[in-house]
Amino acid sequence: MTSTNDATDLSGHVAVVTGAAAGLGRAEAIGLARAGAT
Repeated sequence: MTSTNDATDLSGHVAVVTGAAAGLGRAEAIGLARAGAT
């Protein structure tokens, strides 16, 4: 079984998150960045 981080490698992908200043948007932006998205 693989962890979620192994299954969602976003290296080289671009993610646009609106509302990333606070709350859920911020948490999503941090998660995407940790997965390798820019």
